[in-house]
Amino acid sequence: MELIYQGKTKDVYKLEDGNIQLMFKDDVTGEDGVFDPGANTVGLTIDGVGKAGLKMTTYFFEKLREKNIPTHYIKTNFDDVAMIVKDAEMFGNGLEVICRYRAVGSFYRRYAAFCEEGQALDSFVEVTIKDDERGDPPISKEALTLLRVVTEAEYDQIVSLTKEISQIVKETLADKGLELFDIKLEFGRNKETKEIMLIDEISGGNMRVYDKDGTYIEPLQLETYLF
Repeated sequence: MELIYQGKTKDVYKLEDGNIQLMFKDDVTGEDGVFDPGANTVGLTIDGVGKAGLKMTTYFFEKLREKNIPTHYIKTNFDDVAMIVKDAEMFGNGLEVICRYRAVGSFYRRYAAFCEEGQALDSFVEVTIKDDERGDPPISKEALTLLRVVTEAEYDQIVSLTKEISQIVKETLADKGLELFDIKLEFGRNKETKEIMLIDEISGGNMRVYDKDGTYIEPLQLETYLF
């Protein structure tokens, strides 16, 4: 297999059959040693978080498959801490889509003059450009369509899928007595069919979760609640 990209939390390989293998790492995003799913740098390394993230991702992707929601997921190899996925085209250099249920993290830091920390946001969807040099800036639907990164129809579909997928995750966590504050998702086009599909992962490393007492649940701990 051919290494095509080394990411912050995963390495990406091209397989001989044209599919992609994602190798999960023990790194998570954050700043100054504090985890933040919306951050654009590796903030810390947590032993075992890669395998925990793969286990959770597999669980949610299989749940989405049952609901006929399009994803890049094919199968998982837990021994290699790897997931085999369909090849995908990025939107531009990549977009991150965050569904926010509470005003925390980067959202609160930007808009603290207009909201209280932890304020309910009613599944607000925010799109940012993957651009480490510029701090992954938020971008509007109008700007994305003007720059021809997505069409209006594609943007609307991404927002709709984000809300649907995030609600499934939220309800799953609620069944375990947990509350989802926000979650970061990524989408791409299937290289063969051009269908928009969920890519990357769904794990503790890209969401912020709290228990009923308002205690933050670390990414590695989240697995123990689900399984």
